[in-house]
Amino acid sequence: MSETAVVIVRSFIAFFTLLIFTRFLGKQQISQLTFFEYVLGITIGSIAGTLSVDLSSRAWPHWVGLFVWTFTVFVMQKISLKWPKASKYLTGKPAIVIMNGKIMEETMKNMRYTIPDLLEQLREKNIFDLNQVAFAVLENNGQLSVLLKPEYQPVTRGDLHLPPQNETLNTEIIIAGKLIPEKLKKIGKDEKWLLKELNKQGIKKYEEVFLAVYNPVHSTLYIDKYKDKIKKPQENPY
Repeated sequence: MSETAVVIVRSFIAFFTLLIFTRFLGKQQISQLTFFEYVLGITIGSIAGTLSVDLSSRAWPHWVGLFVWTFTVFVMQKISLKWPKASKYLTGKPAIVIMNGKIMEETMKNMRYTIPDLLEQLREKNIFDLNQVAFAVLENNGQLSVLLKPEYQPVTRGDLHLPPQNETLNTEIIIAGKLIPEKLKKIGKDEKWLLKELNKQGIKKYEEVFLAVYNPVHSTLYIDKYKDKIKKPQENPY
């Protein structure tokens, strides 16, 4: 059998083996993986890749290695589910990096978590002022969970004793300059209404619009033009 044929056969074996093993381990979002689980995933994938193209060795040892690594991950999952206390030793535990508005320097040092890392993850949550933060917890997957101080928490309809408001999905009626007639009909509007709304923003043709989205709850139309004529952006403070 030629090398090409061998690679094809071994690739099929590696592909379906990896497919079966990953289904066996269950589904989990990439953002929820701990660093150790991420490294395990890379290692298992590397073994599968070697199984496909390393013709200098037999396929059987690679397949055994793939099985052992996958089975070990499965055992760790079972241990973490059955004995929650053991999971903190296998996958670690969340760390409080801000408590009662105060930064826990010793904890950050032990976690090798820097101030730039902290500030970056706060900005990702639209928090630019540390004075607003009551607690911040660094999760096992590297994500930062934040609890704002009461005076900075957003007000809900329940806080104002207002009745709940029905929410629904927005409807895209223009995408990349193309009108979607069925979407326009779905929201109970016609082209006459749409052209009137576009004219309010100086738009004469659909081709000028990159995206137009209708919000049925608030009866508002979001319009983004191809040429936004944005002024020079502010200098980056970072």
